[in-house]
Amino acid sequence: MGSGAASGERARRWMRRIAASLFTVLFPSDCRICGESLTEISRLPVCQDCLDTMNPIEGNVCSVCGERLFTPYVVAGAQGDYRCGLCRRIDPVFARAVAYGSYENGLRELIHLLKFNGVRPAANVLGRMLAEAISALGLEPSTKSIAVIPVPLYRAKFRQRGFNQAELIARAAIKITAAADRLHLSPGILVRKRDTSSQIGLTSHQRRENVRSAFGVAQPQVVKDREVLLVDDVFTTGATVSECARVLRRAGATRVWVATVARTLKNSSRSIEIRLGDSGEETGEPSGVEEISLARAVGG
Repeated sequence: MGSGAASGERARRWMRRIAASLFTVLFPSDCRICGESLTEISRLPVCQDCLDTMNPIEGNVCSVCGERLFTPYVVAGAQGDYRCGLCRRIDPVFARAVAYGSYENGLRELIHLLKFNGVRPAANVLGRMLAEAISALGLEPSTKSIAVIPVPLYRAKFRQRGFNQAELIARAAIKITAAADRLHLSPGILVRKRDTSSQIGLTSHQRRENVRSAFGVAQPQVVKDREVLLVDDVFTTGATVSECARVLRRAGATRVWVATVARTLKNSSRSIEIRLGDSGEETGEPSGVEEISLARAVGG
């Protein structure tokens, strides 16, 4: 590198430092996750260190529902995929569900910044994560378009919040997915007919009842004989996405895929233990499985 180029690079570094210093002085702000001072000019009040901690899910997961698998005694399905015990016993109403990361720590806080604090620039970052999840679905090449349907909010909550976080994230994700030409955002097709209370703290039966008949399809002709990609910010027990998938299938959708930014995963302390007999077949029921997990398998 010549002396002129080196001088130019040093000048640019100084300019960046000066700009960062002026930004800190004129627009003092702290990272909304870790509290450290922000020195980079950005519309998103989150530092790069916090963003770097939001990694994809690691380890083995069920190839159908995306739940974490701990046991080494996992049975492969007919297609060579590995399913959790619940998905082997009862097929979910959706074809497959994937998520980018675990719903904890920084990722949970980033979702909350968008969802509850109205920090809309977070949708772009979350959209990139959702795009990775969509890619992991491995959608088969086809000339047919796929309707991308965000899980809707009840109209009163939408008016209060001013936006549907699932729609904002989906819109950002579609722009950068490899299958963008096949994915068509279709808000307003799926509607929430009544308000539902928070699912936090509810039993599996209460979760199913909470969302039962809460959704409807406003324009069945849009989904009839068509694949649908259902998107949301978080997959917890699957009660909401299962109910949405059910009404979409009833309206004529041929297949419903599910992609979310995050999902709640089992902790290692609640791993599934499967005892094997001499023949190598399962002789015991899974232990340590929460009741809400069964609700997910049966669409609750």
